[in-house]
Amino acid sequence: MSATPKIVSPTEAVVAVYVWELPVRLTHWLIVLSIAVLSVTGFYIGDPLIAVSGPARDHFVMGTMRVIHLYAAIVFALALFVRIYWLFVGNQYARWDQYLPVSRERLRNTWEALNFFSYWRRDPLPYPGQTGTAGLAYGVVFLIQFVMVLTGLALYTVYAAPNSLFQAFVFLIPLFRGLQMVHLIHHIGMWLLLVFMILHVYLSVLFSVTERNEIDSMFSGYKEREVTVVRETRDA
Repeated sequence: MSATPKIVSPTEAVVAVYVWELPVRLTHWLIVLSIAVLSVTGFYIGDPLIAVSGPARDHFVMGTMRVIHLYAAIVFALALFVRIYWLFVGNQYARWDQYLPVSRERLRNTWEALNFFSYWRRDPLPYPGQTGTAGLAYGVVFLIQFVMVLTGLALYTVYAAPNSLFQAFVFLIPLFRGLQMVHLIHHIGMWLLLVFMILHVYLSVLFSVTERNEIDSMFSGYKEREVTVVRETRDA
């Protein structure tokens, strides 16, 4: 879906293409915000930095951090599952085949994107959605996020009440080779997501300079692209 083209020259026009649907934009920002909260509270849970005087039961700082961490984790998991569901019901830019180069067209897009990032190609790809390389990166990130949900559930079984529904996930601990390994995977996954977020922000700013409204598109859903204007000619 696109808006009416805006003519910028006799042979070119700018057209707004509707790329990111509302569920994609909403889950994107919910995941970003929840990762920020989860990182801060997770750091504190792993290494408490706030010192309080008197008995801990009078302040409940650790308990508060764990509650915030749990609620942020619920938001993160729900947003992730909605986004995964949207891989199968969303528009052409949101579907799963944008994250796995299973078609000849997608393989070509990935190769052209690699040429662009290696400076063999000067002009960016005209495709308004994710490039092949970006799609692969996001596919890996989805996998990391899913592992973070599983390891988080496994860790919470240690603190959940014996009759809690969370105890249904206790089988995840031996699946990940023990509690210590669960901690390690969860910790490494957090750092991987933070590094990805930094790179993602950098590349979003870069593409907003080389292309049009890359960052704005995650608010409006629209990306602007130049298209060739085909004009009819009449014989004299």
